[in-house]
Amino acid sequence: MAATTTLTNEQKNNHANKASLLESTQTVIHEALTKLGYKEETHELLKEPLRMLTVRIPVKMDDGSVKVFTGYRAQHCDAVGPTKGGVRFHPEVTEEEVKALSIWMSLKCGIVDLPYGGGKGGIICDPREMSFPEIERLSRGYVRAISQIVGPTKDIPAPDVFTNSQIMAWMMDEYSRIREFDSPGFITGKPLILGGSHGRETATARGVVICIEEAAKRKGIDVKGAKVVVQGFGNAGGYLAKFMHDSGAKVIGISDAYGALYNEDGLDIEDLLDCRDSFGTVTNQFKNTISNKELLELPCDILVPAAISNQITIDNAHRINAKVVVEAANGPTTLEATRILAERDILLVPDVLASAGGVTVSYFEWVQNNLGYYWTEEEVLTKLRDVIVKSFANVYDTAQQRNVNMRLAAYMVGVRKMAEASHLRGWI
Repeated sequence: MAATTTLTNEQKNNHANKASLLESTQTVIHEALTKLGYKEETHELLKEPLRMLTVRIPVKMDDGSVKVFTGYRAQHCDAVGPTKGGVRFHPEVTEEEVKALSIWMSLKCGIVDLPYGGGKGGIICDPREMSFPEIERLSRGYVRAISQIVGPTKDIPAPDVFTNSQIMAWMMDEYSRIREFDSPGFITGKPLILGGSHGRETATARGVVICIEEAAKRKGIDVKGAKVVVQGFGNAGGYLAKFMHDSGAKVIGISDAYGALYNEDGLDIEDLLDCRDSFGTVTNQFKNTISNKELLELPCDILVPAAISNQITIDNAHRINAKVVVEAANGPTTLEATRILAERDILLVPDVLASAGGVTVSYFEWVQNNLGYYWTEEEVLTKLRDVIVKSFANVYDTAQQRNVNMRLAAYMVGVRKMAEASHLRGWI
């Protein structure tokens, strides 16, 4: 009985954190719009998604029973163009989280100047406890449930937490059956053979690395030999650690859900990646581990939170011992901690800029689908670098000129396009 109570309390805390995530996002959007001189009605329009669809998905399970799952799809703002954003399968998906993430997607698209608004989807489920056929039936059921509001010119889904290219392939196939024509542009993050793009799998991590390189230049740090700490060793964190190691940086710390590893002389990243299990965990194979809390406070040049939200807070921001913090996770630094880091002259590169590589290459995939002409990996990576370097410079220069931190500057850059498009359309 006690275990059930504890789990329920944890779930309640998680839901509260996600609600506060939405509130903090709305707070910064309001501040950004005020700085840009927009009236209150613009904030009223952009503080919530234009559409929020809740669906119920009946799925026949392998044992013959029928389980009904709850799913969501949020479309934040389509003033600029179709909405775009991932679909996550997770037991702790909430309506507040999906709303907040759809707003973040709008900001990312504005920052990297894509003709999109933000969208996001999620299903409350645990795919780790489901069979392959059950996940396929759930994926197809979700597409049937949301099919009226999505499409290549309406809203374009993509992979997210616990979803992958195979799930995108099932979703694309289901949508094509419903519409009775092949629709590769309906969804991104597909397998290459079904119209996917080179570079999509590593795009988010590569975007973060480019931001690290640009931030290091501004702080006079040579990436070669720089001490780097990466919190999280899953898909994004693992690629990040590898790319930084390959570039000559010294990755001195990594972590997963079970703890962290630290070596002042640098970790053997290749070996750790080989030892990692399918969930990205590796620290449980070692005895001399430290906590995630200790990892965040290690002396280093570059700290990359690439795990979960609310990791750098008012409680530990004064003890962060890095020159640059680059957010690869969603919301790892609270607003109070952001202000503390700025006061301490620690350059923080916010998530909406640092993790925009994924949606950028998703856009490239959509363009290639529409053209029916596909680029090489070298072409994709060159275009990605151009976009992220230009976007970083725009946000950094805005921060310097306006005398604000990088998070507020990123929100100002990201929200301007939506606000202007909404005004030109005559909505406000």
